[in-house]
Amino acid sequence: MGFDPWNPDFVAYPYRVYDELRREAPVTYFEPTGQWLIARHADVNALLRDRRLGRSYLHVATHEEFGRPAEPEFQEPFWRVIRAGMLDVEPPVHTRLRRLVSRAFTPRMVDSLRPRVRAIAGDLVAAYVDKGGGDLIAEVAEPLPVTVIAEMLGIPDQDRHLLRPWSADICGMYELNPAPEAQHTAVRAASEFAGYLKALAAERRRAPGEDLISALTQIEELTEDELVGTCVLLLNAGHEATVNVTGNGWWSLFRNPGELARLRADRSLLPTAVEELMRWDTPLQMFERWVLEDIEVHGVRIPRGSEVALLFGSANRDQDVFEDPDRLDVGRADNPHISFGAGIHFCLGAPLARIELAESFGALLDRAATLELREEPAWKPGYIIRGLRSLDLTATA
Repeated sequence: MGFDPWNPDFVAYPYRVYDELRREAPVTYFEPTGQWLIARHADVNALLRDRRLGRSYLHVATHEEFGRPAEPEFQEPFWRVIRAGMLDVEPPVHTRLRRLVSRAFTPRMVDSLRPRVRAIAGDLVAAYVDKGGGDLIAEVAEPLPVTVIAEMLGIPDQDRHLLRPWSADICGMYELNPAPEAQHTAVRAASEFAGYLKALAAERRRAPGEDLISALTQIEELTEDELVGTCVLLLNAGHEATVNVTGNGWWSLFRNPGELARLRADRSLLPTAVEELMRWDTPLQMFERWVLEDIEVHGVRIPRGSEVALLFGSANRDQDVFEDPDRLDVGRADNPHISFGAGIHFCLGAPLARIELAESFGALLDRAATLELREEPAWKPGYIIRGLRSLDLTATA
């Protein structure tokens, strides 16, 4: 089996194919999506930092000038929301937006959230363990980061149940060649979420609180679309990865019981364990970039107008960078994984995600004497954002 992101067996375990790509075809054209696959860590890392590539090309060319078809008209509400956030724009717009939003993510500000994150994680885990377990993803992994980002944004309690479905539907557009139904669902979710945020922002302009939406409404340089795009990005990026690292991470530990026992015996390993779980089975398997100027990778010319697919999952198992890369090692000290990206689009919320993951895993290790699988989990069909449908466990206090 070669690279086949629509094959459930490949999605469940892509790493053998990645090994072959790194050895035999580190730069290869994938006809079904019209992308150049980049498999080695050094190349992925370098291209993430290369300003000849961008998340968008619309700051330098139209669709027609770039040799690309314009998006269908029905998608306009979706792209209006997404392209107003910093992830899908390039400098100077990206620089301005990141500077404004980063005020809420200073190291001091993020570290001040730790006690609240610890309390939320503790309450969720206590309820989970008291009832003897259940779906860890639905009952712990999802509500923790959604609650944290909702509190930061100032989303009222009664509306928070809307956030996860909106986010999941929006992220469906990021999969490779999404089906028409998934595209329409993403457009609807983006429109609904944008309408909700505009109404909430209007309220906060009139009566500001201590939340992030209130703070953003006070920034004159931020347009309404940019405020909405920023909040949507913070929700999506602020919890999708954390949810899937939690699910994938526990499934990784169950498949490596020696490392789980090691972590139970020595809680000081939690920081390195979190980094290793992100490396060993990363949720974001692929990150795409547009080629703005001709480039050459391993003697292969990739022309302007091409799209490269940077294979994070492959880069994180590169034997030239990681010793014994297929082995899970919760104490791995030298771990330059790229699960948070690199360059100007490095994940702004990485410090918060690390806190959430450490508190979540720590709470489960502290409060559950045993955690056992009830059944082997199944993977969701998505490849780019890769995670489990559920993780059903038995827990004892």
